Amino acid sequence: MCTSCGKLRHEDRERSSYSHKATFLARMAGTGPASYVGCFSSRISASEILKSYKTYINACPFQKISNLLANKTIKKLADGATTLHIIDFGILYGFQWPCLIQALSERPNGPPKVKITGIDFPQPGFRPAERVEDTGNRLQRYCERFGVPFEYIAIAQKWETIKIEQLKIEKDELLVVNSLYRLQNVPDETVVVNSPRDAVLNLIKKINPNMFIQGVINGTYNTPFFITRFREALFHFSSIFDMFEATIPRENEDRVLFEREVVGKDAMNIIACEGTERVDRPETYKQWQVRNLRAGFRQLPLDQELVKSVRRMVKMNYHKDFSVDEDGKWMLQGWKGRVIHALSYWQPAQN
Repeated sequence: MCTSCGKLRHEDRERSSYSHKATFLARMAGTGPASYVGCFSSRISASEILKSYKTYINACPFQKISNLLANKTIKKLADGATTLHIIDFGILYGFQWPCLIQALSERPNGPPKVKITGIDFPQPGFRPAERVEDTGNRLQRYCERFGVPFEYIAIAQKWETIKIEQLKIEKDELLVVNSLYRLQNVPDETVVVNSPRDAVLNLIKKINPNMFIQGVINGTYNTPFFITRFREALFHFSSIFDMFEATIPRENEDRVLFEREVVGKDAMNIIACEGTERVDRPETYKQWQVRNLRAGFRQLPLDQELVKSVRRMVKMNYHKDFSVDEDGKWMLQGWKGRVIHALSYWQPAQN
């Protein structure tokens, strides 16, 4: 386990400060890239990560609300479809899909065939597709349990290099592209002149889905100027640690694991790495709005009843400082007035 990411001990009363000091020291020592890669050497099992995610989801509504809104929208869209094909850019462990699979299994006229193309970045080591393949195996078992016909396609490569033929799109499939909070890991035009980020959007447009569901981290820390980036990252991650402090006991082991394996890795990459090695490059939702429109997408309206229901859910079940708001056709989630997550629906303009 890397020392820079791994020392967020639960007895430390200043975890946010400690994390930023560790990443800053790694940068000053010139060991940022090695420290970030070292973060992936710890063999944390999917079950341990899932357990820590559950703790995070129970305390913080961001991921739960995003998944709920996306899944309910997909379920409604797929009503009457015989095959639902979800192309998930950034599937990770596939935590989003069991709830949708279960809901589809209860459809009065029987479930559709669920086909998921799970896309993620290749992992370091000899088995770059191991995680994305393991995700497919878990989802396969879940579909068998609920009697839902299932097909899975695993793709682990740079997203901008994916060809549409690899996605095995067939006629009469209801097609949804889903990408929640992972497009920020695709390089933009500040890294490569021919922006890989725009190339992925062009691929999605070519796929011509019935809907493209996009969730973004509302990040202002993607500047090439280190001092500005460090300051903005400090504001962002301080909000995250403040949120944890208000909602999860400090000694909770799942919180420690989540801080280390998720938040710590992100902070290490943003602060200590540069160039192609800095893979966390978020944009604000307003910047994504411009990028998506420029790529030839049109934005679809939010389901107002769904937004009202999730707003009530957050108000009733979560800390009072969490918020759900709207700006244009974006649903915004925040903490103490700071917008952290944003979600919206899109479609190629020619549709």
